[in-house]
Amino acid sequence: MKQHNYEIRVEWTGNSGEGTKTYRGYRRDHTIGAGDKPQILGSSDPSFRGDSSRYNPEELLVASLSACHMLSYLHLCAVNHVTVVDYRDSALGVMDENSDGSAQFTRVTLQPTIKISSDSDGAKAVALHADAHHSCFIARSVNFSVEVHPTVLADG
Repeated sequence: MKQHNYEIRVEWTGNSGEGTKTYRGYRRDHTIGAGDKPQILGSSDPSFRGDSSRYNPEELLVASLSACHMLSYLHLCAVNHVTVVDYRDSALGVMDENSDGSAQFTRVTLQPTIKISSDSDGAKAVALHADAHHSCFIARSVNFSVEVHPTVLADG
């Protein structure tokens, strides 16, 4: 088995001077980095006292699922002679918060709209989404439902 490792740096930048002395006394701001790549500005969801101008972990999880599906799908289209000329997704994640303050995602729905060349097989383009879903390592790693509802359009 081949193994891949991913090193990420997360640094809290929200100390307002007194650390976490009080619940309201600190910001949830942080940075996310990897290697020499530009940093991602993060915070918590505004519902949890976060900064709405920064990405939160919930959004990043949904984005990871969407991007993983897209990259798997584009690969499968390339090797199956389906030419994708445009790909866009409007993904929706649903997280339920429990009375004790804990929470968990219960589902993510991907809604990709793909435009394929006029000489590509539309039925194959639709069918490859199931294969992409099976290949997406992030979807395979989560313990909640990930649904895919694609729309495939012919170019021209």
